[in-house]
Amino acid sequence: MSTPGSERNVLGGRLEGCSLDPLTGWFRDGSCRTGPDDRGSHTICAVMSAEFLAHQRRIGNDLTTPRPQFRFPGLTPGDRWCVTAPNWLLAHRDGAAAPVVLAATNERVLDVVPLAVLRQHAVDVPDDPGMLGG
Repeated sequence: MSTPGSERNVLGGRLEGCSLDPLTGWFRDGSCRTGPDDRGSHTICAVMSAEFLAHQRRIGNDLTTPRPQFRFPGLTPGDRWCVTAPNWLLAHRDGAAAPVVLAATNERVLDVVPLAVLRQHAVDVPDDPGMLGG
């Protein structure tokens, strides 16, 4: 298992937190850290949209119903959550991808989803990095 702060994001920097409210992550520590038991690869920090939540329900991944036994509160549009790479990619292919917070998305996702695809849905960086100033 990795330790907090030891994993990198898809931009090559330190993996930032995704959400403390609701408390997300495979380890329920607020970040999209992963480990060998995380077979679903909960590595994408996504901002929930109604379209994405409806898509996930259609494919059998209900993210809106609370499941206290798994410390899962049920999600609503606007919540940030560490989602599985394969399900997010399927939503992308079906035209229902949720926005992605790249700084909080684990680099391990690149084994499943190309960075260029993630960038198409990024909400935390401008299209032109020169806009950041400097």
